[in-house]
Amino acid sequence: MFGHVLLPIAALLIASVCGLSIVAFQAITGVPPLSSKVAEGADVIALLKQAGLAQQAVVYELGSGWGSLVVALARAFPEADIRGIEISPLPYWVSRMRTRNMPNVSLRRGNFYDSDLSDAQAVTCYLMIKPMPKLASFLDRTLMPGTPVVSLSFWFRDRDVAASRTSSGLLGAAALYYWPARKTEAESRSCR
Repeated sequence: MFGHVLLPIAALLIASVCGLSIVAFQAITGVPPLSSKVAEGADVIALLKQAGLAQQAVVYELGSGWGSLVVALARAFPEADIRGIEISPLPYWVSRMRTRNMPNVSLRRGNFYDSDLSDAQAVTCYLMIKPMPKLASFLDRTLMPGTPVVSLSFWFRDRDVAASRTSSGLLGAAALYYWPARKTEAESRSCR
């Protein structure tokens, strides 16, 4: 009888720790662990194909969350090396479970700002407005010029969009950039 009482308490404790973990990492990063929809993933994939992504490319998914976009990328580019990086433990472990039978996916738990992306042939992200300026600066330091970068819903404000696609997703469209994609001074002034 004592076990019947402990089981619900243990379940409540585990659920509380998981919820607090998500809230804590959202406070640290400014980004909740978002999950992309099928249509949004299709837009990202279409933009990468439009960019001429090689079938055996190295593609980084920054802030890979629950793994939805990693899974879509791995299926669309089965010969590519898809590398997801996620800092929040619960989404990371869920995505590990989702991709456990996908040989072209590798996931790492950590801060993507501590990563070496010099071998990236493409980068994708689905973040929020707050980290975009810092991410742009990071990509400036780490990516080879001309690397395709696709951002879902939250765009780089001071960069030229090479192409975009509007999905049926909640937050909007995906944008393709060829990094560093800097706007000219005149374009930057007209955006202010």
